[in-house]
Amino acid sequence: MKTWKDVVRPVLLAVCAAGLSGQMTAIAQTPAPGQAQARRPTPPRTKKRILVIGETKGFQHDSVPVAMAYIWKWGHDTGLWDAYLRTDTELLTKKNIGANAKTLPDFDAVVFDSTTGELDLRDDQKADLLSFVHDDGKGLVGVHAAADCNYKWDAWADMLGGWFDQHPWMTFEAPIIREDSDFPATRHFPKAFVKRDEIYQLKNWSRDKVNVLLRLDETKLSYENNPRIHREDRDFAVAFAKMYGKGRVFYSTLGHTNEAWDDPDVQKMYFEAIRWTLGMTEGSTASHPRREQ
Repeated sequence: MKTWKDVVRPVLLAVCAAGLSGQMTAIAQTPAPGQAQARRPTPPRTKKRILVIGETKGFQHDSVPVAMAYIWKWGHDTGLWDAYLRTDTELLTKKNIGANAKTLPDFDAVVFDSTTGELDLRDDQKADLLSFVHDDGKGLVGVHAAADCNYKWDAWADMLGGWFDQHPWMTFEAPIIREDSDFPATRHFPKAFVKRDEIYQLKNWSRDKVNVLLRLDETKLSYENNPRIHREDRDFAVAFAKMYGKGRVFYSTLGHTNEAWDDPDVQKMYFEAIRWTLGMTEGSTASHPRREQ
């Protein structure tokens, strides 16, 4: 099995090589002094484009570059998408910022990769991101700590599905139940399984507004002397899907550690989640009561 190091190194080398190749091509195509530069028609786009945001303004997860590398590699190897990797929020706008920069109208989905804290977003950027999903019908994927950011922006929790409210058991052998056996991002999981990861408890979250795909098995958790547990209903979602206006939204708390990203099950979940938000596959977002094992 390949580890994250096996993935990250070749991706970085490929990105560097692509950058060098692009520079050389640009130099070769630069017109001589006095020579007019012909306008070339823009060829039609054959692949989707994904913007991966890894900005951290709070706790910094070591897995951020690992997840970025996998998302880039999946698109590269399958030919399904081009992933643009950024650790800032400059491209989260519909304004023309020049310098050949891609902005929201150029993308089909945005992945927030364990973003933390209050991200650098102006009010117009926030409005643009909301309309990108809600009105334009584009995709949004939240990885792990994407729920641990933008606490001063209520619409973020509404769009994503909730906010981080502690991780009562830290990183542990999490007992998980699959609630949806048909959704493309979770159908490969068994009905009940265990994953070593950090599972978030969410606030401003309700299963009435989402399709809960995976949840903790509340019958196998320890509750004694644990002041971090705040949900009296003991309903701890591990992954869910929802609609935000016309756009598709997927979130999962899995992916805290580097080792989690070496897990083929977690890799497949996020790969299929991205495909679903891009409209390449179909899966229900209908809410439902808690389903027993």
